[in-house]
Amino acid sequence: MERSLLGARVATYVYFVLCGTLMGAWVVHIPAVEERVGVSHATLGGLLVLLGLGAFAGMQVAGPLTDRLGARVVVPATGVLCGAALVLPGLAHDPWTLAGALLVFGFCNGGLDVSMNAHAVHVEKAYGRPVMSGFHATFSVGGVLAALVAAGATAAGAGPVVTLAGVGAVSIVIALASARVLMPAGPAAGETGAGDAARESSPAAGRRGTAGLVWLLAVLALMVMLCEGAANDWSALHLKDVLGASTSTAAFAYGTFAAAMTTGRLLADRLGARFGSMAILRHGAAMAAVGITLVALGPWLWTAFAGWALFGLGLSGCVPQLFSAAGHADPAAAGANVSRVAGLGYVGMLAGPAVIGWLTHVVALNHAFVLLTLLCVTTAVGAGVLRTGSTPTPRSEMAGTGH
Repeated sequence: MERSLLGARVATYVYFVLCGTLMGAWVVHIPAVEERVGVSHATLGGLLVLLGLGAFAGMQVAGPLTDRLGARVVVPATGVLCGAALVLPGLAHDPWTLAGALLVFGFCNGGLDVSMNAHAVHVEKAYGRPVMSGFHATFSVGGVLAALVAAGATAAGAGPVVTLAGVGAVSIVIALASARVLMPAGPAAGETGAGDAARESSPAAGRRGTAGLVWLLAVLALMVMLCEGAANDWSALHLKDVLGASTSTAAFAYGTFAAAMTTGRLLADRLGARFGSMAILRHGAAMAAVGITLVALGPWLWTAFAGWALFGLGLSGCVPQLFSAAGHADPAAAGANVSRVAGLGYVGMLAGPAVIGWLTHVVALNHAFVLLTLLCVTTAVGAGVLRTGSTPTPRSEMAGTGH
């Protein structure tokens, strides 16, 4: 394996860990920031929407910029900005300053998220085999690192501002140090395939076809990430409120889901190389449908844990396949296409908890999960859209000598 390509892959892992660490550092400090600012849970919930809106905006800006300037410029730039913005929520002293801090941090984090995914698409294209799911698995590793750092800092008596500033400063150094081994701007030579040639022979038809495919992928991402968002916020409450589990036992529901997600993403690339991305999406969504149905209808704790595990395992490979397909649909516009899929998916992630919450006014919480079953089944049926997407094609070497 060419050393420069291996370096680009390692750097991509680094940025995914970095993004997960930065977001995780904020998440683990939410209670401390809430107390410092003096807002209620309800007010904080409203303010967190601004984090999502900022991330969505950052994705739409960073995607086209990555296509124009290249990942080697945009990925480290957004990494530096995200590291610098991390301390802002810790410095907030009232709801207004916290709102501004979350908007800025969300914008920077969304930019980093999309630009590193766009770069991951080009790395995967160069390898000629699936590697995207492995990148997404390392994002979760970043969250674990953030929790460990926060626990250690708290034990040492460090406050949120010091910890967030420290994590941000280290992140800036890492973002800059990893930049030089990223792939050069634009899709490298040899990345064009039959689909690209067809677009060149008929540009207008090619653009329309690609746009239609990307929006179909975005709709599927919305449904899958809505399911993820619902699991993040309601899994523990399901065990506690519906099955009568203790608070400590209920916490393991989300832990089971998250562990299954991480495990599945570590396996998905190998399975994708053997069976194809469509099979990963279709069978994964079907498995998730079985899992969440078990959660919705099972009356025992063991069925709940089994259901959340199947749900996480099934969903684990879905989002990486959709992001990858969006990027490969047109390598020259990978950033813009990934930003559309990620942006609409992020809307689903934010909407999931709210949609389930609204349904609980009509039906019991566990019965509200039937909606997630329907979304997973719809995703499985719609997985055939991946047949029309581009697939990675191997290259013997990377273009350019900038490494």
